[in-house]
Amino acid sequence: MAGAVSKTYGHALFELAVENGTVDQLLSEATTVQKALSENPDVIRFYTNPKITPEEKQGFTESVFGGRVQNDMTGLLVLAVRNGRSKEIPKMLEEIIAEAKEYKGIGIVHVETPTELSEAQKKRLEARILATAGYRELEMTYVINPALIGGIVIRIGDRVVDGSIRSQLDAMSRELLQVSV
Repeated sequence: MAGAVSKTYGHALFELAVENGTVDQLLSEATTVQKALSENPDVIRFYTNPKITPEEKQGFTESVFGGRVQNDMTGLLVLAVRNGRSKEIPKMLEEIIAEAKEYKGIGIVHVETPTELSEAQKKRLEARILATAGYRELEMTYVINPALIGGIVIRIGDRVVDGSIRSQLDAMSRELLQVSV
């Protein structure tokens, strides 16, 4: 349920930004607010503290963010606090950032390999993804996962391409378990 709420709130603000032609500004502000929250975990603890009244949380939100970000962004934060959804603010920001990047043609790609890829391999992979996925640019994250044994796992949004040996072995194992002797 929490994911649906985050998606709804985030999507609503994103749609408003598209309508107003302020997607770039929204992306910038959402990234800045997200960074500020991640660098200051006390703020999240403040928001989730049941002893602090919603009015105090709302006042804090307005004083910290008001005038520093668009009124729409401040409004989203205040609305989340007022409705008892302050715990969901980081997920709302993630949703906004993901939608804005998708809208701007920026693909967020997570690549897992069992060993480090060379720069040449990374460049070839990025070129191939750009050619097939239809993005204008990519934000690549590379993770080394020795459990894959070999191959590669690529995640772009909610799409996954799993070409790892680990997944192939798991599939073979499931097939063998279904064989009756």
